[in-house]
Amino acid sequence: TDKHVDAALLIHARNKKYPLSPTIHRYTTENSLYSIMSSGQEVGEIFGDGTGPATALLRSPTVIILAVGLWGMNVALFRLFGIDYAHVLTLDLIKEKEANSRKDGGGGGDSKDNAGSDLCSAGSSGMEKRHTTTSSGSNSKNHHQHIRHHDPTANTENQVTAPKLIVFSLSLLLLLHISTVIWIRVIEGSTIGAIFAFYIAVVIGIALPLPSTTWIRTACGTVFHRAFELINPRCFCLQSGVPRAVPFIDVFFADAMCSLSKVFFDWGMLLHLAWHYPAPVPMEWDTIVIPSIAASLPYLIRARQCIVMHTIGSMKSDPKRYQHMLNAIKYSTSLWPLIVSAYQKVVTTEEEKATLEKVLIVLFVINSTYSLAWDIIMDWGMMQNPQAMVPESCSGGGPISGSKPQSCAHSVLRSRLRFGASSSVGILLIDMILRYSWLLRFWEKDLFPSSDIYILCTQFLEALRRALWNLLRVEWENIKQTRGKEPEKDIEMTEKDPFFPVAAMTMTAREGFKQES
Repeated sequence: TDKHVDAALLIHARNKKYPLSPTIHRYTTENSLYSIMSSGQEVGEIFGDGTGPATALLRSPTVIILAVGLWGMNVALFRLFGIDYAHVLTLDLIKEKEANSRKDGGGGGDSKDNAGSDLCSAGSSGMEKRHTTTSSGSNSKNHHQHIRHHDPTANTENQVTAPKLIVFSLSLLLLLHISTVIWIRVIEGSTIGAIFAFYIAVVIGIALPLPSTTWIRTACGTVFHRAFELINPRCFCLQSGVPRAVPFIDVFFADAMCSLSKVFFDWGMLLHLAWHYPAPVPMEWDTIVIPSIAASLPYLIRARQCIVMHTIGSMKSDPKRYQHMLNAIKYSTSLWPLIVSAYQKVVTTEEEKATLEKVLIVLFVINSTYSLAWDIIMDWGMMQNPQAMVPESCSGGGPISGSKPQSCAHSVLRSRLRFGASSSVGILLIDMILRYSWLLRFWEKDLFPSSDIYILCTQFLEALRRALWNLLRVEWENIKQTRGKEPEKDIEMTEKDPFFPVAAMTMTAREGFKQES
C-alpha cells in the first residue's frame, strides 16, 4: 500500500540522512500509531518502522527495572514492620512438602537435606532455606513456631535484601542508558539493536560466576521456576484424586505479571519489528493478534488458577468455592478491553472508532470498579462487615470492646493493621486513584509532551500501584497464616472469622512475632 511505501521511504531517508519529503513527513505526523495505548488492558500500536527517540521498545526494560526497585521497597517495608515475607510466600510449599512426606510414610519431619533441596527446587531464596533448616526434626506445629520466632533480618550471602535490589535496579537503568547511547548515537544503529544489546549484556553479566552476583542468579532461578509452575498442570487427567492446590507464591507471582501486561505486549511488538526489520510492520491481523495474546497471558494464567481452585473446592464441597469463580470473572473483565482495543486498531471509519471508544470506556469502568472492590474486600480483607462497627466507633460512641479505644479506620477496614491506620488508608486511597489512571487519556495532550512519555507514565503508575498492593496483600496473608488458618484449605480467599483483639494493634514488630505464636 501507499502507506507501506512511504514508511519504507522513511526508513531509507533516515538511514541515509536525506531530508524527509512532504509525503513522508505527512505519514509520520498524521499516521504514526504509537500514541493510543493508555490503559493496562489497552493494546498499543505496532504498525510502523519503530525508529525515533524514546519509542515503545524502551518501555518494557524500563518498567521491569522500576519493578525490581519497587520490590526492594517492599522488602524494606516488610522487614521494618516485622513481616517475614519469605515465609508468607512459601508456607504453602512447606505444607505441601510435609503432606507429601506423610503420604510417602516419611512423617512430617523430613531430614534437613531433603527438605532444603525441595525448597531449592521450588525456587526458594536464602531466607526460605533457613526456614526449612530451622524446622528440621520437628513436627508440623513446632515447625511453624520455629519459623515465627526466626529473625528475618539475619544476613546471608544469597539473601535478597532491599539495598541489593535497589542498587541492582539502578545499575540496570545505567546499563540501559549507556547501551542505548552507544548503539544509537555512536554506532548509529537501530533501537531494536540497542534493546537486544541491553538484554544480552544483562544475561552475560548475570551469568558470570562472580560471588557478588550469586544472589541474582538465585533470584532469577526462583523467578524462572515459578514462571514454569504457572503453566505446569496441577492435575493429572489419567489419575484419580484432587488436583494440587495453587500455592500463594504462584498466586502472588501471577498477579504481579498482570501489572506487566503492557511489557508482554511490547515484547510481542519487538518480535514483530525484529521479524520484519528493516521493513515496517504491515497492518495485518497477525501483527495485532500475537502481541495481544502475549498481553493477555497473565490474565489467562490467573483465571486458570482460579478455575483450578474452584474445581478443588467443588470436589471438597467447599461452601466458599464460588469466590474463586467470581475471581476468574474479574480477570475476564481485563481481557475484554484487550480484545476491543485490538479490534479498534484495524477499523477504518471514524464512526466505528468512536463507537468502540465508548465501549472501551464502559469496559474500563467495569474492570476498574470490580478490581478495586476485590482489592479491598478479598485481597486485603478489609471492609468485610463495616456496618457492624461503624455506628459506634465512628460516631463518638466509644470503644466497642476491651479497654483500649478502636479507631474509625480499624473499625471500617479491619481490627488489625500491621502498617498502621494512616498508612493503610493512604495505600487504599492511592490504589483507588491508580485503578482509574486510564482517565488520563482525556488529558493526554495537555499533561504530557509526547505520547511515549504518556504511555511510559501509565506503566509506571501501574507498577507503583502493584508495589503498594503487595504490602497489604502479604500483610493480610500473614495475618491469616498466624491465626492458625490452614492455607491448603483456602489459599487465596479471605476469612470471615472474628479478628484479633484490639490490643493486638499496639504490638511492635518484635512483640508481634512473640504474641502470634
